[in-house]
Amino acid sequence: MPRRAALSLLLVAGGLALVTVVPGGQAAGSARSQVALVATPPIGRVAQVVSTAEQAPTPQGRCGPGSVPEPGLQGRVPDATPVGYRCNVEVVGTAGESGGFKVERYVDAAGHECAYYDTTLVFPTNAVNITSGELTGVAVLDMSDPANPVRTTTLVTPAMQSPHESLLLNKKRGLLAAVAGNLVFAPGQVDLYDVSADCRAPVLASTLPVGTLGHESGFAPDGNTFYTASLGGGTITGIDVTDPAAPEVVWLGRFDTHALSISDDGNRAYLAAGAGFPRNEIGLPAALSGLVVLDISEVQARVPDPQTRIVGSTTWPNVTIPQAALPFTVDGKPYLIESDEFSTDDAGRVASNGPHVGAARIIDVSDETAPQVVSDLRLEVNEQENRATVAGDPGATSPTGGYAGHYCAIPQRADPGIAACTFLASGLRVFDIRDPRKPVEIAYFVAPTDGGPNAALASASFVPERSEVWYSDGDRGFYVLRLTNGVWPAARPAAAPSAAAPAPPVQAPP
Repeated sequence: MPRRAALSLLLVAGGLALVTVVPGGQAAGSARSQVALVATPPIGRVAQVVSTAEQAPTPQGRCGPGSVPEPGLQGRVPDATPVGYRCNVEVVGTAGESGGFKVERYVDAAGHECAYYDTTLVFPTNAVNITSGELTGVAVLDMSDPANPVRTTTLVTPAMQSPHESLLLNKKRGLLAAVAGNLVFAPGQVDLYDVSADCRAPVLASTLPVGTLGHESGFAPDGNTFYTASLGGGTITGIDVTDPAAPEVVWLGRFDTHALSISDDGNRAYLAAGAGFPRNEIGLPAALSGLVVLDISEVQARVPDPQTRIVGSTTWPNVTIPQAALPFTVDGKPYLIESDEFSTDDAGRVASNGPHVGAARIIDVSDETAPQVVSDLRLEVNEQENRATVAGDPGATSPTGGYAGHYCAIPQRADPGIAACTFLASGLRVFDIRDPRKPVEIAYFVAPTDGGPNAALASASFVPERSEVWYSDGDRGFYVLRLTNGVWPAARPAAAPSAAAPAPPVQAPP
């Protein structure tokens, strides 16, 4: 048997079996990893701060020339619209016929520009796309011409075939990573690819069962630690990927969390906590629902048997399923942009057009022991008083869709200027966040809906120098969008200087 075809079996999660392909014939998991997998440090407890910030729809800026504005409530798509709705946005290019949860961008050492996106919302429901015949997995696109993305290959190793929400790229090291996942959790097969030499042709470094249970993930900015989170499984696993051909588990924590992002220094994890699905019904300690700030400095420092500590936490009215919390700064002051997904009923269960919509928010973490919500990113269709009005719309009928939030993304951590958030049936929404306490919606894109409501779930990527936002729709594939009418507020690169565009005048939504 060729060394690259060496096989092993991993039995986890109640007897689920997964075939593991190990490049170079390496054993599937070291003794160190196997010992770490049984460790379950107890969860910490701290008092939780409850935000009292007012929840209200984010005001909208003016839609300029070329726009096709929504006709009614902000975010509402009541009927099929073959041309879609757009405000200060134009479509540059498209690719594929399905999308997933993450879109990543990378420019390699030779200057090649690439995009990566997962193509399956729930594997294997569309294991082969019927129209095009393309295999699902992680699509690799050559973006030399943004108007004509070219798929160069599709990554179909176990985690890339079903990454669920875990696909992440570390730009510093040129590492593309994912853990096998599904709606709740799956055996934690982790795939690592090196894309640094030629992003159009990723090189498999390893595919190993080191992630415990998979669903979501996080990457330390230095690119040396990849974290997997399992949602309903109640675990977070820290994996040393310094050598991507031989990843090793260095920490296993027991937390009811959905996802996590990592601070620039690697010493803090921002947990989307209390998101068990089903919520905390597997016997874990009582959850802190909302945001939890976790000290992971001993994991970052590679202290043997690392200990973690909860530093602070907060929650907010109408919290649903916390999804992700991304750190950023404005004029040096630290914030998080956090998004919830879906809507829930009064008992906290995921529900079609439920009365409670978490949407998204900006959180001041200047005092990380007491984070404070300072503003919300919401649409009129998210407001409780409007839920009965929109209940009959095609986009309001799915418990895992509807008029609710999913992911937010930013172009960079320092003074990002904008945030792009996917709002499921309400499409992609773009906000000016230069004043974190007074965000303004400056652009949106609702794809044509003649084939059913939008499924805008993906975390977006950005090309600030071209005012582009890349994202994918679950039922429509990959989009390259360009913001128009000067609404992008970020400064242009020094090579092509221009004054930062002023924020558009604010007016009440139509």
